Amino acid sequence: MTRFNISLQGGVDMVMHAIENAWGGEIFIPKIPSYRITDVATAVAPDCEQVVIGIRPGEKIHEEMITSSDSYHTYDLGKYYTILPSIPNFNINDYVKSFGAKKVPEGFNYNSGTNTEWETIESLRVLIKKHVDSNFE
Repeated sequence: MTRFNISLQGGVDMVMHAIENAWGGEIFIPKIPSYRITDVATAVAPDCEQVVIGIRPGEKIHEEMITSSDSYHTYDLGKYYTILPSIPNFNINDYVKSFGAKKVPEGFNYNSGTNTEWETIESLRVLIKKHVDSNFE
């Protein structure tokens, strides 16, 4: 199983980007790393036995932030993807020109299992330690 990982600061940065750049109706999706659930367990408790019990009802194997059906309206902005609204008064050509947006390929999807950017066990340990240390300051 995989999930996406975003820091609090990364979330704030994305909201600020949206506030400063939104034309109205777009959905912004951050490009963020994925991690394996088993890697989190290993990072936290490397000597503990991991018993795989299977998937719970309704649980997803991977997170999907952009589906292939969204690809028809999705553009790459560099640090973010954006899904543009399909409303008549939204000028896609002006938007693309203004932000240097690049259309994603038809059928593209953004999912934590096929993501190209990954947290490692060591990077997860650093993130966890940073979080724990900040809570004790």
